[in-house]
Amino acid sequence: MRVIADIHLHSKYSRACSKQLDLEHNAEWATLKGINLLGTADFTHPQWLKELRSKLEPENQGLFRLKNSSVPVRFMLTTELSCIYSQGGKTRRIHLCVFSPSLETVAKINGALEKRQVNLKADGRPIMGLSAIDLTQLILEIDPTAMVVPAHAWTPWFSVFGSNSGFDSLEECFGPTTKEIFAIETGLSSDPPMNWRLSALDKITLISNSDAHSPANLGREANVFDLEESEITYDEIRRILKEKDSKKFKYTIEFFPHEGKYHYDGHRDCGIVFSPAETKKNRGICPKCKKPLTIGVDHRVDQLADRPIDQKGTNTIPFKSAVPLQEIIAEVYGVGKNSKKVQATFHEIIKKGGDEFTILLDSPPAEIEKIAGSDIATAIANIRAGRVYLQAGYDGVYGVVRAFPPGKKVGLQQEQLL
Repeated sequence: MRVIADIHLHSKYSRACSKQLDLEHNAEWATLKGINLLGTADFTHPQWLKELRSKLEPENQGLFRLKNSSVPVRFMLTTELSCIYSQGGKTRRIHLCVFSPSLETVAKINGALEKRQVNLKADGRPIMGLSAIDLTQLILEIDPTAMVVPAHAWTPWFSVFGSNSGFDSLEECFGPTTKEIFAIETGLSSDPPMNWRLSALDKITLISNSDAHSPANLGREANVFDLEESEITYDEIRRILKEKDSKKFKYTIEFFPHEGKYHYDGHRDCGIVFSPAETKKNRGICPKCKKPLTIGVDHRVDQLADRPIDQKGTNTIPFKSAVPLQEIIAEVYGVGKNSKKVQATFHEIIKKGGDEFTILLDSPPAEIEKIAGSDIATAIANIRAGRVYLQAGYDGVYGVVRAFPPGKKVGLQQEQLL
């Protein structure tokens, strides 16, 4: 069976996150989207962990489900940790995803962090002065089957390869624990082909997750596995990622990386957005304020790459690029994706079509036209074929992906759906 997994997100206890990020709303939205396996997020936060213990029950080895619920979504114990420390004469800011096989392991990890004076109550994604090496050693000494995965590996400010606070290689960051790092999260601003440009990542499994700060954003990136019911376990997911098993790991679902908010270089306050070539022409300096530009993911990949663009790596996992259905509807109507009109249409289409990923990835265009209208059917067909119009994000500003040429009028026939 197809298992769609989104295992990096946040809870209502994380800073700048929706108060609706609770287990019930997450399970509801995961069902709407067709997600089978969801991260719990934030298992280090005491109040959230209390909710996890009270509301979840075991479902297959290392996974959980909501008590007294028929919702078929499984949960994996996950969190994101923020390491801010000095190494090599530079301040490093590294975010790490941590995956646990049991609540017992979670309790031990939390206890060990508290002994090191980490304030777990302050935020769902706690900040600590531990290095990536020390934190990885601490976690894997507690439980060797736990997983440590660099989060959104390329973003400028908080990642292993970040232009402002990261490293030039996994070895620089993780030292003797590098052998325990067998996967990285590519993040919204990069896609697999960008990562394939680094031969050093050939043995690393690339995963993609939403890093959602609200339930509606679940699944904007995800991982797709082909598993028997008995194989949907923590240990099997871990094995697949560690062995880069392409027979079981079928593909990732990706943002078009231009839509990510750190794809290109620029200055948000100055309204300056540059491609890497333009940045080089300007010697990395903003032409308005004369300060250094924020170097984005595309530029950073180019700095570290040892392969040309479009050269495929070895033993790669395939990917499919998609645009969330609410964004497609918003483009067709010419309104914001959070508008009542978009939300009403989204839920009506899901009601008729099954779930979001079935509609985006599987349903024939003629069937989509019947349930959603010709404009939305055409938009989805364009996106599947890569016929899109891209405006790159930069310095914290999301980019834009359009399924129709800018200025094209669409959406008049959609009114009949409401």
